[in-house]
This record gives sequence, structure tokens and C-alpha cells, in this order.
Amino acid sequence: MFKYKILSTIATLIAKNGDDPKTTEPATGSAASRAQSAATGLQNVNGNQTPDSLETNIGLIINAIIGFVGIICVIVIIIGGINYTMSQGDPQKTKKAKDTILYGVIGLIITLLAFAIVQFVLNALQAS
Repeated sequence: MFKYKILSTIATLIAKNGDDPKTTEPATGSAASRAQSAATGLQNVNGNQTPDSLETNIGLIINAIIGFVGIICVIVIIIGGINYTMSQGDPQKTKKAKDTILYGVIGLIITLLAFAIVQFVLNALQAS
């Protein structure tokens, strides 16, 4: 919503000045038509979703959370690999490191499946 308001304001200011600062061609059309054109362009960039659409906002939040969890899983896998390398053949440390790697991989798989399910549900909601 905030991005939409900023772009509309910029389009209105450009129309009021009469000239686009990036070109030497004079401005054509009224300020309202140019602001509407900017809003239409923004909707096209967002996949024909209005910027304040509930599905879009929820999707962005969930995708950010899933991305964060995925990064944590990769860090756990790296820590497990470092622990495995540093175990020096000690069976207890090796087993603990292998378990850490296994848990990280399982977490990553669950995260990827959650991402796929969320995308499927959001696409179904946007289609209807």
C-alpha cells in the first residue's frame, strides 16, 4: 500500500511539473490519467494483485518466515559438518554430529514442503 501511494504521488508530481525529468518530451494527459497509469503499472508488477491485498501480505510474511527457517536449517547442517570434522574419530562425537546433520536435512525438507504447500494454497486463493 505504501509503495502504491509513493508511486502515485511521484506520477502526480511529474504530471504537475509538465515535463518528465528523465526525458525532454513534454508531458501528455492529465495528472489523474498519469497517476492511474502508474497504479496500473504497479498492479502489473505485483501480478495484478492490489498492493494491500490480504493474500499478498500473508504470502510475503509466510515466505519470509519459511526463508528464515530454511537458513537456520542450512546453518545447522554446516555446524554438524564442522562437528563431524572436529570429532577426531570419537564415536560419541561422530554420532552426535551425524544426528545434527540428519536433523538439519529433515528440517530443510520440511521447510521446502511447507513452502510448496503455502504456494499452492496462495495460488488457489488468488485464482478464485
